[in-house]
Amino acid sequence: MAITGNGSLATFLFLFLVPAALHKGAAQTPVVSQNLVTDDVWVVEGEMATISCRVKDSDDSVIQLLNPNRQTIYFRDMRPLKDARFQLVNFSENELRVSLSNVSLSDEGRYVCQLYTDPPQEAYADITVLVPPGNPIIEARDEVLREGNETEMTCTAMGSKPAATIKWMKGDKELPGKPKVELAYDKMYTVTSRLAFTVSKEDDGVPVACIVDHPAVKDFQAKKYLEVQYKPEVKIVVEFPQGLTREGENLELTCQAKGKPQPQKVNWVKVDDEFPSHAVITGGDLYIENLNKSYNGTYRCVATNTVGEAYEDYVLYVYDSRAGEGSPRTVDHAVIGGVVAVVVFAMLCLLIVLGRYFARHKGTYFTHEAKGADDAADADTAIINAEGGHTNSDEKKEYYI
Repeated sequence: MAITGNGSLATFLFLFLVPAALHKGAAQTPVVSQNLVTDDVWVVEGEMATISCRVKDSDDSVIQLLNPNRQTIYFRDMRPLKDARFQLVNFSENELRVSLSNVSLSDEGRYVCQLYTDPPQEAYADITVLVPPGNPIIEARDEVLREGNETEMTCTAMGSKPAATIKWMKGDKELPGKPKVELAYDKMYTVTSRLAFTVSKEDDGVPVACIVDHPAVKDFQAKKYLEVQYKPEVKIVVEFPQGLTREGENLELTCQAKGKPQPQKVNWVKVDDEFPSHAVITGGDLYIENLNKSYNGTYRCVATNTVGEAYEDYVLYVYDSRAGEGSPRTVDHAVIGGVVAVVVFAMLCLLIVLGRYFARHKGTYFTHEAKGADDAADADTAIINAEGGHTNSDEKKEYYI
Protein backbone atom coordinates (compact mmCIF):
# COMPACT_ATOMS: atom_id res chain seq x y z
CA MET A 1 0.00 0.00 0.00
CA ALA A 2 1.38 3.39 -1.01
CA ILE A 3 1.41 6.23 1.48
CA THR A 4 1.90 9.77 0.24
CA GLY A 5 2.09 13.04 2.10
CA ASN A 6 2.96 13.80 5.68
CA GLY A 7 -0.74 14.06 6.69
CA SER A 8 -1.52 10.60 5.33
CA LEU A 9 1.50 9.12 7.10
CA ALA A 10 0.39 10.60 10.43
CA THR A 11 -3.09 9.19 9.96
CA PHE A 12 -1.63 5.75 9.15
CA LEU A 13 0.57 5.79 12.26
CA PHE A 14 -2.41 6.82 14.43
CA LEU A 15 -4.89 4.31 13.07
CA PHE A 16 -2.64 1.29 12.87
CA LEU A 17 0.67 1.59 14.68
CA VAL A 18 -0.47 3.36 17.82
CA PRO A 19 -3.43 1.04 18.56
CA ALA A 20 -1.20 -1.96 17.90
CA ALA A 21 1.44 -0.71 20.30
CA LEU A 22 -1.18 0.06 22.91
CA HIS A 23 -2.76 -3.34 22.51
CA LYS A 24 0.29 -4.92 24.05
CA GLY A 25 -0.14 -2.73 27.17
CA ALA A 26 -3.91 -3.27 27.14
CA ALA A 27 -3.36 -6.97 27.53
CA GLN A 28 -2.58 -6.23 31.14
CA THR A 29 -5.55 -6.18 33.50
CA PRO A 30 -6.73 -2.58 34.00
CA VAL A 31 -7.21 -1.34 37.54
CA VAL A 32 -9.78 1.05 38.91
CA SER A 33 -7.83 4.12 39.90
CA GLN A 34 -8.55 6.87 42.39
CA ASN A 35 -6.31 9.10 40.29
CA LEU A 36 -8.70 8.87 37.32
CA VAL A 37 -12.28 9.98 38.05
CA THR A 38 -15.54 10.53 36.17
CA ASP A 39 -19.27 10.84 36.89
CA ASP A 40 -22.44 9.00 35.98
CA VAL A 41 -24.76 10.84 33.62
CA TRP A 42 -28.57 10.97 33.46
CA VAL A 43 -29.93 12.50 30.28
CA VAL A 44 -33.36 12.85 28.70
CA GLU A 45 -33.75 11.18 25.32
CA GLY A 46 -32.96 13.64 22.53
CA GLU A 47 -30.87 15.94 24.71
CA MET A 48 -27.08 16.22 25.21
CA ALA A 49 -24.86 14.26 27.57
CA THR A 50 -21.34 15.23 28.65
CA ILE A 51 -18.67 12.79 29.85
CA SER A 52 -15.65 14.11 31.71
CA CYS A 53 -12.48 12.03 32.34
CA ARG A 54 -10.30 13.81 34.92
CA VAL A 55 -6.75 13.07 36.14
CA LYS A 56 -5.87 14.29 39.63
CA ASP A 57 -2.07 13.93 39.31
CA SER A 58 -1.01 14.00 35.67
CA ASP A 59 2.20 12.37 34.43
CA ASP A 60 1.50 13.04 30.72
CA SER A 61 -0.02 9.57 30.25
CA VAL A 62 -2.45 9.15 27.37
CA ILE A 63 -6.18 9.59 28.14
CA GLN A 64 -8.83 8.02 25.96
CA LEU A 65 -12.60 7.47 26.10
CA LEU A 66 -14.22 4.17 25.08
CA ASN A 67 -17.88 3.39 24.35
CA PRO A 68 -19.77 0.46 25.96
CA ASN A 69 -18.40 -1.80 23.18
CA ARG A 70 -14.88 -0.62 24.16
CA GLN A 71 -14.40 1.19 20.86
CA THR A 72 -12.26 4.29 21.10
CA ILE A 73 -14.31 7.47 20.89
CA TYR A 74 -11.47 9.91 21.59
CA PHE A 75 -7.76 9.23 21.84
CA ARG A 76 -6.34 12.35 23.43
CA ASP A 77 -7.88 15.10 21.23
CA MET A 78 -8.43 12.86 18.16
CA ARG A 79 -11.69 11.07 17.31
CA PRO A 80 -11.24 7.78 15.45
CA LEU A 81 -14.96 6.90 15.77
CA LYS A 82 -17.02 8.22 12.85
CA ASP A 83 -19.99 9.28 14.96
CA ALA A 84 -20.20 13.07 14.57
CA ARG A 85 -22.53 13.35 17.55
CA PHE A 86 -19.41 13.03 19.73
CA GLN A 87 -17.58 16.34 19.99
CA LEU A 88 -14.52 17.41 21.96
CA VAL A 89 -15.38 19.97 24.62
CA ASN A 90 -12.04 20.19 26.42
CA PHE A 91 -8.66 18.46 26.28
CA SER A 92 -5.73 19.06 28.61
CA GLU A 93 -3.23 17.01 30.55
CA ASN A 94 -5.79 16.80 33.37
CA GLU A 95 -9.07 16.33 31.50
CA LEU A 96 -10.74 14.85 28.45
CA ARG A 97 -14.32 16.10 28.16
CA VAL A 98 -16.62 14.93 25.36
CA SER A 99 -20.25 15.74 24.54
CA LEU A 100 -22.82 13.45 22.93
CA SER A 101 -25.78 15.16 21.27
CA ASN A 102 -29.23 13.79 20.41
CA VAL A 103 -28.92 10.93 22.87
CA SER A 104 -30.99 7.79 22.15
CA LEU A 105 -31.68 4.61 24.06
CA SER A 106 -28.96 2.81 22.08
CA ASP A 107 -26.38 5.15 23.65
CA GLU A 108 -27.15 3.89 27.14
CA GLY A 109 -24.45 1.89 28.89
CA ARG A 110 -21.06 2.04 30.63
CA TYR A 111 -18.41 4.33 29.12
CA VAL A 112 -14.74 3.87 30.02
CA CYS A 113 -12.20 6.55 30.84
CA GLN A 114 -8.75 4.96 30.35
CA LEU A 115 -5.33 6.24 31.40
CA TYR A 116 -2.37 4.45 29.80
CA THR A 117 -0.03 3.66 32.63
CA ASP A 118 1.50 0.41 33.73
CA PRO A 119 -0.92 -1.17 34.45
CA PRO A 120 -3.68 0.84 32.69
CA GLN A 121 -6.09 2.72 34.93
CA GLU A 122 -9.82 2.95 34.30
CA ALA A 123 -12.87 4.81 35.58
CA TYR A 124 -16.49 4.19 34.53
CA ALA A 125 -19.32 6.55 33.64
CA ASP A 126 -22.80 5.03 33.29
CA ILE A 127 -25.12 6.91 30.94
CA THR A 128 -28.79 6.43 31.81
CA VAL A 129 -31.29 7.63 29.22
CA LEU A 130 -34.59 8.93 30.59
CA VAL A 131 -37.68 8.62 28.41
CA PRO A 132 -40.63 10.80 29.53
CA PRO A 133 -44.12 9.29 29.37
CA GLY A 134 -46.71 10.37 26.89
CA ASN A 135 -49.55 12.67 27.88
CA PRO A 136 -51.51 11.07 30.73
CA ILE A 137 -54.92 9.75 29.76
CA ILE A 138 -57.70 9.98 32.35
CA GLU A 139 -60.93 8.04 31.90
CA ALA A 140 -64.11 7.96 34.01
CA ARG A 141 -66.60 5.15 34.24
CA ASP A 142 -69.49 7.63 34.69
CA GLU A 143 -69.82 10.96 32.98
CA VAL A 144 -72.73 12.10 35.16
CA LEU A 145 -72.94 11.04 38.80
CA ARG A 146 -75.53 11.10 41.55
CA GLU A 147 -74.77 12.04 45.13
CA GLY A 148 -74.00 9.02 47.28
CA ASN A 149 -72.92 6.86 44.35
CA GLU A 150 -69.44 5.36 43.87
CA THR A 151 -67.48 6.03 40.73
CA GLU A 152 -64.20 4.85 39.26
CA MET A 153 -61.46 6.57 37.25
CA THR A 154 -58.26 5.35 35.61
CA CYS A 155 -55.15 7.26 34.58
CA THR A 156 -52.52 5.87 32.21
CA ALA A 157 -48.96 7.05 31.56
CA MET A 158 -47.41 5.17 28.64
CA GLY A 159 -43.92 4.64 27.21
CA SER A 160 -41.64 5.91 29.94
CA LYS A 161 -38.27 4.93 31.30
CA PRO A 162 -38.05 4.42 34.20
CA ALA A 163 -41.65 3.77 35.29
CA ALA A 164 -43.61 6.86 36.28
CA THR A 165 -45.61 7.27 39.48
CA ILE A 166 -49.19 8.57 39.58
CA LYS A 167 -50.87 10.63 42.30
CA TRP A 168 -54.58 11.53 42.52
CA MET A 169 -55.99 14.83 43.81
CA LYS A 170 -59.68 15.74 44.26
CA GLY A 171 -59.66 19.47 44.77
CA ASP A 172 -56.93 19.99 47.37
CA LYS A 173 -57.30 16.52 48.90
CA GLU A 174 -55.10 13.59 47.92
CA LEU A 175 -56.84 10.27 47.24
CA PRO A 176 -55.20 6.82 47.21
CA GLY A 177 -55.02 4.98 43.89
CA LYS A 178 -54.05 1.43 42.95
CA PRO A 179 -51.14 1.40 40.47
CA LYS A 180 -50.23 -1.30 37.96
CA VAL A 181 -46.84 -1.31 36.17
CA GLU A 182 -46.23 -3.14 32.87
CA LEU A 183 -42.87 -3.53 31.04
CA ALA A 184 -43.08 -3.65 27.24
CA TYR A 185 -40.73 -5.50 24.90
CA ASP A 186 -38.89 -2.25 24.10
CA LYS A 187 -38.01 -1.82 27.80
CA MET A 188 -40.61 0.92 28.15
CA TYR A 189 -43.01 1.09 31.07
CA THR A 190 -46.74 1.70 31.11
CA VAL A 191 -48.30 2.66 34.43
CA THR A 192 -52.05 2.56 35.09
CA SER A 193 -53.64 3.81 38.32
CA ARG A 194 -57.22 3.06 39.35
CA LEU A 195 -59.20 5.32 41.69
CA ALA A 196 -62.57 4.56 43.33
CA PHE A 197 -64.50 6.99 45.58
CA THR A 198 -68.00 8.07 46.61
CA VAL A 199 -69.30 11.48 45.56
CA SER A 200 -71.44 14.03 47.38
CA LYS A 201 -73.25 17.14 46.18
CA GLU A 202 -70.28 19.24 47.33
CA ASP A 203 -68.15 17.46 44.68
CA ASP A 204 -70.11 18.98 41.81
CA GLY A 205 -67.69 20.98 39.64
CA VAL A 206 -64.62 19.84 41.63
CA PRO A 207 -61.59 18.82 39.49
CA VAL A 208 -60.01 15.38 39.85
CA ALA A 209 -56.35 15.51 38.75
CA CYS A 210 -54.06 12.68 37.72
CA ILE A 211 -50.51 13.91 38.40
CA VAL A 212 -47.59 12.04 36.79
CA ASP A 213 -44.20 12.15 38.50
CA HIS A 214 -41.12 11.28 36.42
CA PRO A 215 -37.51 12.50 36.52
CA ALA A 216 -37.77 13.64 32.90
CA VAL A 217 -40.87 15.86 33.30
CA LYS A 218 -42.45 18.21 35.84
CA ASP A 219 -46.08 19.14 36.52
CA PHE A 220 -47.43 16.56 34.09
CA GLN A 221 -51.14 16.06 34.70
CA ALA A 222 -54.62 15.56 33.33
CA LYS A 223 -57.88 16.81 34.89
CA LYS A 224 -61.51 15.86 34.79
CA TYR A 225 -64.29 17.89 36.41
CA LEU A 226 -67.01 16.04 38.30
CA GLU A 227 -70.66 16.50 37.42
CA VAL A 228 -72.80 15.44 40.37
CA GLN A 229 -76.58 15.53 40.43
CA TYR A 230 -78.36 15.90 43.77
CA LYS A 231 -81.90 16.21 45.10
CA PRO A 232 -83.36 19.66 45.84
CA GLU A 233 -82.56 21.83 48.84
CA VAL A 234 -85.68 23.60 50.16
CA LYS A 235 -86.00 26.76 52.25
CA ILE A 236 -89.19 28.64 53.28
CA VAL A 237 -88.92 32.43 53.62
CA VAL A 238 -91.60 34.47 55.45
CA GLU A 239 -92.22 37.57 53.36
CA PHE A 240 -95.09 38.88 55.56
CA PRO A 241 -95.68 39.44 58.45
CA GLN A 242 -92.33 39.97 60.13
CA GLY A 243 -93.67 39.45 63.66
CA LEU A 244 -96.66 37.60 65.10
CA THR A 245 -99.33 36.25 62.75
CA ARG A 246 -102.59 37.76 64.02
CA GLU A 247 -106.21 37.27 63.08
CA GLY A 248 -107.29 39.39 60.16
CA GLU A 249 -103.75 39.81 58.77
CA ASN A 250 -102.32 38.27 55.60
CA LEU A 251 -99.60 35.64 55.26
CA GLU A 252 -97.11 35.41 52.42
CA LEU A 253 -94.52 32.60 52.16
CA THR A 254 -91.90 31.94 49.47
CA CYS A 255 -90.47 28.48 48.85
CA GLN A 256 -86.88 28.56 47.52
CA ALA A 257 -85.70 25.29 45.96
CA LYS A 258 -82.49 24.46 44.15
CA GLY A 259 -80.89 21.24 42.99
CA LYS A 260 -79.20 19.56 40.05
CA PRO A 261 -81.05 19.32 37.81
CA GLN A 262 -83.18 22.27 38.82
CA PRO A 263 -86.47 21.11 40.44
CA GLN A 264 -89.21 20.76 37.85
CA LYS A 265 -92.01 20.84 40.38
CA VAL A 266 -92.69 22.79 43.62
CA ASN A 267 -95.86 22.05 45.59
CA TRP A 268 -97.51 23.41 48.74
CA VAL A 269 -99.54 21.07 50.96
CA LYS A 270 -101.06 21.27 54.44
CA VAL A 271 -100.02 18.32 56.56
CA ASP A 272 -102.98 16.17 57.77
CA ASP A 273 -105.54 18.79 56.76
CA GLU A 274 -107.14 20.56 53.82
CA PHE A 275 -105.73 23.72 52.35
CA PRO A 276 -107.68 26.94 53.05
CA SER A 277 -110.12 27.44 50.21
CA HIS A 278 -109.03 30.97 49.40
CA ALA A 279 -105.25 30.34 49.63
CA VAL A 280 -103.41 31.41 46.48
CA ILE A 281 -100.38 29.44 45.19
CA THR A 282 -98.24 30.96 42.44
CA GLY A 283 -95.19 28.85 41.64
CA GLY A 284 -93.29 28.66 44.92
CA ASP A 285 -95.29 31.47 46.61
CA LEU A 286 -98.15 30.87 49.06
CA TYR A 287 -100.56 33.72 49.92
CA ILE A 288 -103.36 33.53 52.53
CA GLU A 289 -105.40 36.62 53.39
CA ASN A 290 -107.59 37.41 56.41
CA LEU A 291 -106.07 34.83 58.74
CA ASN A 292 -108.11 33.10 61.44
CA LYS A 293 -107.32 30.35 63.92
CA SER A 294 -108.87 27.67 61.75
CA TYR A 295 -105.84 28.05 59.47
CA ASN A 296 -103.45 26.87 62.17
CA GLY A 297 -101.31 23.91 61.14
CA THR A 298 -98.18 22.78 59.29
CA TYR A 299 -97.66 23.98 55.72
CA ARG A 300 -95.14 22.02 53.68
CA CYS A 301 -93.22 22.97 50.53
CA VAL A 302 -92.17 19.93 48.47
CA ALA A 303 -89.64 20.18 45.59
CA THR A 304 -88.89 17.35 43.15
CA ASN A 305 -86.30 16.61 40.45
CA THR A 306 -85.06 13.45 38.72
CA VAL A 307 -82.82 12.57 41.70
CA GLY A 308 -85.47 12.77 44.41
CA GLU A 309 -87.59 15.09 46.50
CA ALA A 310 -87.12 17.22 49.60
CA TYR A 311 -89.34 19.44 51.73
CA GLU A 312 -89.43 22.02 54.52
CA ASP A 313 -92.27 22.78 56.96
CA TYR A 314 -93.70 26.04 58.27
CA VAL A 315 -95.89 25.89 61.40
CA LEU A 316 -98.62 28.56 61.38
CA TYR A 317 -100.18 29.73 64.67
CA VAL A 318 -102.65 32.58 64.44
CA TYR A 319 -102.80 34.85 67.53
CA ASP A 320 -105.59 37.16 68.67
CA SER A 321 -105.79 40.41 66.77
CA ARG A 322 -104.56 42.39 69.80
CA ALA A 323 -101.85 39.92 70.80
CA GLY A 324 -98.60 41.60 71.78
CA GLU A 325 -100.01 45.14 71.98
CA GLY A 326 -100.13 45.30 75.83
CA SER A 327 -96.88 43.68 76.45
CA PRO A 328 -94.42 45.72 78.50
CA ARG A 329 -91.78 47.51 76.63
CA THR A 330 -88.40 46.14 76.72
CA VAL A 331 -86.27 47.90 79.30
CA ASP A 332 -82.70 48.65 78.63
CA HIS A 333 -80.97 47.22 81.72
CA ALA A 334 -77.77 49.01 80.88
CA VAL A 335 -79.51 52.41 81.11
CA ILE A 336 -81.10 51.49 84.45
CA GLY A 337 -77.76 50.38 85.82
CA GLY A 338 -76.17 53.64 84.75
CA VAL A 339 -78.85 55.76 86.45
CA VAL A 340 -78.58 53.80 89.70
CA ALA A 341 -74.81 54.17 89.69
CA VAL A 342 -75.07 57.97 89.25
CA VAL A 343 -77.58 58.29 92.13
CA VAL A 344 -75.44 56.19 94.49
CA PHE A 345 -72.38 58.21 93.61
CA ALA A 346 -74.21 61.51 94.27
CA MET A 347 -75.41 60.28 97.67
CA LEU A 348 -71.91 59.22 98.65
CA CYS A 349 -70.57 62.65 97.70
CA LEU A 350 -73.30 64.34 99.75
CA LEU A 351 -72.54 62.24 102.82
CA ILE A 352 -68.84 63.08 102.56
CA VAL A 353 -69.54 66.83 102.31
CA LEU A 354 -71.90 66.80 105.33
CA GLY A 355 -69.44 64.80 107.39
CA ARG A 356 -66.65 67.28 106.70
CA TYR A 357 -68.97 70.22 107.55
CA PHE A 358 -70.04 68.86 110.94
CA ALA A 359 -66.48 67.90 111.81
CA ARG A 360 -65.33 71.51 111.30
CA HIS A 361 -68.23 73.08 113.39
CA LYS A 362 -68.30 70.61 116.28
CA GLY A 363 -68.82 72.32 119.89
CA THR A 364 -71.38 73.84 122.32
CA TYR A 365 -73.98 76.36 121.12
CA PHE A 366 -75.19 79.02 123.66
CA THR A 367 -78.19 81.31 123.18
CA HIS A 368 -79.36 84.31 125.16
CA GLU A 369 -82.30 82.33 126.48
CA ALA A 370 -79.90 80.18 128.56
CA LYS A 371 -77.80 83.11 129.81
CA GLY A 372 -80.10 84.02 132.73
CA ALA A 373 -80.21 80.47 134.02
CA ASP A 374 -76.42 80.28 134.18
CA ASP A 375 -76.20 83.47 136.38
CA ALA A 376 -78.97 82.51 138.89
CA ALA A 377 -78.10 81.65 142.52
CA ASP A 378 -80.75 78.97 142.82
CA ALA A 379 -83.28 77.07 140.79
CA ASP A 380 -86.19 79.44 141.37
CA THR A 381 -84.17 82.42 140.31
CA ALA A 382 -82.97 80.49 137.22
CA ILE A 383 -86.56 79.86 136.14
CA ILE A 384 -87.47 83.50 136.64
CA ASN A 385 -84.37 84.66 134.75
CA ALA A 386 -84.99 82.15 131.96
CA GLU A 387 -88.42 83.69 131.43
CA GLY A 388 -86.79 87.09 130.96
CA GLY A 389 -87.97 88.72 134.22
CA HIS A 390 -84.54 89.62 135.70
CA THR A 391 -83.13 93.09 135.68
CA ASN A 392 -79.45 92.55 136.02
CA SER A 393 -78.94 90.65 132.79
CA ASP A 394 -76.24 91.73 130.43
CA GLU A 395 -76.77 92.44 126.75
CA LYS A 396 -78.10 89.38 125.01
CA LYS A 397 -75.37 87.60 123.09
CA GLU A 398 -74.81 84.29 121.31
CA TYR A 399 -71.54 82.37 121.57
CA TYR A 400 -69.93 79.67 119.50
CA ILE A 401 -67.36 77.60 121.26
